[in-house]
Amino acid sequence: MLRLVMASSRYIIFIAIAGTFVASVALIAYEAIVVAEVVFGLIREGSAISPKAAKALAVGLIEALDVFLIAIVAYIISLGLYALFIDDTLPLPRWLEIHDLEDLKEHLLSVVVAVLAILFLREAVARAGDLDLLQLGIAVAVMIAALTIFLAKKLLRKED
Repeated sequence: MLRLVMASSRYIIFIAIAGTFVASVALIAYEAIVVAEVVFGLIREGSAISPKAAKALAVGLIEALDVFLIAIVAYIISLGLYALFIDDTLPLPRWLEIHDLEDLKEHLLSVVVAVLAILFLREAVARAGDLDLLQLGIAVAVMIAALTIFLAKKLLRKED
């Protein structure tokens, strides 16, 4: 009896799978609407072309990229949990195949590096010329270096 309960308990992960999938779809849909409203608003208003307006638009679009990448993280988590706990024969592109928890972490870390790069880009565009940007750049660089070392150690362990 306990064996049956434990064997079927893996299906409780469906809650996390559904939650992360719904979060991903909601984020993508919401941000697509935001981007469309901004673009159509600019067209409708016929706003004067100015460096200030271009900078505001650039920052807004970079923020949209950030949200889309976070949605991709939720999607990868959803796919990864499904592949790990429910069905490992899910047809996925080879670069997205997830066979163990290490594969899932590797995919997530890759997207985290991209999110950090987008975060820095957004701040660089928003605060061009501000010396405070150097501190953020150093913090982002240290984080990316730490994640790179983590991934490199993992690859070295695989080769042994």
